[in-house]
Amino acid sequence: MDPILTSRIMSDVLGGLTNGVVYGLVALSLVLVWRSTGILNFAQGAMPMFATYVGMGLLSYHLSYWPCVAISIVAGFAVGGVTERVLVRGLYGKPEINPIVVMVGFLIVLEGAAAAIWSTKPRGLPNPFSSIDYQIGGKPFGLSDFSVFEIITAVAVMVIIASLFRFTKLGLQLRASALSPEVSRLLGVRVGRMLTLGWMLSTGVGTVTTILVASNYFTGLTPQVMDGVFAFGFIAAAVGGLDSPVGAIISGISIGIILQFVGDYFNSNDIILVALLILVVSLMVRPNGLFTRSSVRRV
Repeated sequence: MDPILTSRIMSDVLGGLTNGVVYGLVALSLVLVWRSTGILNFAQGAMPMFATYVGMGLLSYHLSYWPCVAISIVAGFAVGGVTERVLVRGLYGKPEINPIVVMVGFLIVLEGAAAAIWSTKPRGLPNPFSSIDYQIGGKPFGLSDFSVFEIITAVAVMVIIASLFRFTKLGLQLRASALSPEVSRLLGVRVGRMLTLGWMLSTGVGTVTTILVASNYFTGLTPQVMDGVFAFGFIAAAVGGLDSPVGAIISGISIGIILQFVGDYFNSNDIILVALLILVVSLMVRPNGLFTRSSVRRV
């Protein structure tokens, strides 16, 4: 059993799983915004990045790691809520290209503002757990304390969000507010609050993801720390289906494992090409996503 657990294949599976749960979290945050407001947020990487800078910047004032994490997440909720109220509220009902252009512009503004305030120099974050791989018989196993923490955190967030949308009245109100705001208002749903809450939840989830990425990756926290991760998370969301939280999770994990094998057995330069190929093929087979039920949606 030991040779199997420490084999190259198992190492790739575990490494891909660790990356995949991160892609799944990004995809889940995109699905949250889409299901609750009907908008595709291209600033979904930059908004949590900015919130993470707000919280983790307090490390310089000798505040410990976990309080900074909590403050970052609260800042993420605040950034999401303010963005929806100030920037996005006037975009509902407009042509679909309008929010896309606005959010791409907001992405550029946030990254520029973060660079101006905190500089582009990578900011190292303390790692709360060891990143040294476990060993079996003197050989690395492919998991570490931090990667286990990363997987458990991601799975917990995914389960909570999926349960929220599937089993709670609040989740039903969030979905109804996006699909039919007029009817929802007639039924007594506070649509404005639901739309704001959707953006708050999405940015909160994104902030958790950004903290995991910046704490474990060699790049540290930079204004562009989420750009590459967002790209793979976006592909996972599109492949799984923007209406499917479960699809976002499964697609993120699957893409993470596939790309890990591509980078190990072929060439790391092929990773982006393979990711785009997965996106194109999946959209040709199922344009609405592999895990989305076929339905007609009026936009």
